[in-house]
Amino acid sequence: MAANERLDPPAEVLDQAAAVFGLLSSPSRLHIVWALAQGECDVSGLAERVGGALPAVSQHLAKLKLAGLVRSRREGRRVVYLIDDQDIVTTVQGLVGRLAERRGPGEHARGLGA
Repeated sequence: MAANERLDPPAEVLDQAAAVFGLLSSPSRLHIVWALAQGECDVSGLAERVGGALPAVSQHLAKLKLAGLVRSRREGRRVVYLIDDQDIVTTVQGLVGRLAERRGPGEHARGLGA
């Protein structure tokens, strides 16, 4: 095998990657990850930022949390969410940032510009 060739990943790893990409295929969840990459936030702040209804954002957060991409902590009665997988954030920022660059200046959507 040449030095630059890699072995194919095991089926289990491909299954896990497909599951993560599936979770991130939702524009709302992608926006939530993008927002949390810039700092922790509670569900009402995220709902306002991503333009979603509170129950829908809560459901998205529950799915992201179950997948290990975000985590939460309590601050009194408030629950604050933060990124739990920095590698995923790096991937999201790289992809979304690159796509935003391709659109050109002045065409960036709400807060998604790199």
